Amino acid sequence: MPRAQSDIAAISGAVNLYRLDNFRYPTTEQGLAALVNPPTTDPQPPNWATNGYMERLPIDPWGQPYQYLQPGVHGDFDVFSYGADGVSGGTGPDSDIGSWNQN
Repeated sequence: MPRAQSDIAAISGAVNLYRLDNFRYPTTEQGLAALVNPPTTDPQPPNWATNGYMERLPIDPWGQPYQYLQPGVHGDFDVFSYGADGVSGGTGPDSDIGSWNQN
């Protein structure tokens, strides 16, 4: 799904910019919302960008928010969609799409 892959690439880029500014990734608890608004939970980011890292968080093509884990199962962090069925795993349109299978 090209749109999901594009969204995940943009979100992953914003997560990496957050890390460059703040020397760490947002925690799983802070989530992707930390890219739009300064986190209110510790660890507080010392150099959070004035206008944030994204204007808004996209939703996946099936109307669900993208998921985020840090540390990730597949890397330093994972950004992913559960696909059309909204649950982990699956095949075809129900398969998960994540930052680990971006090419």
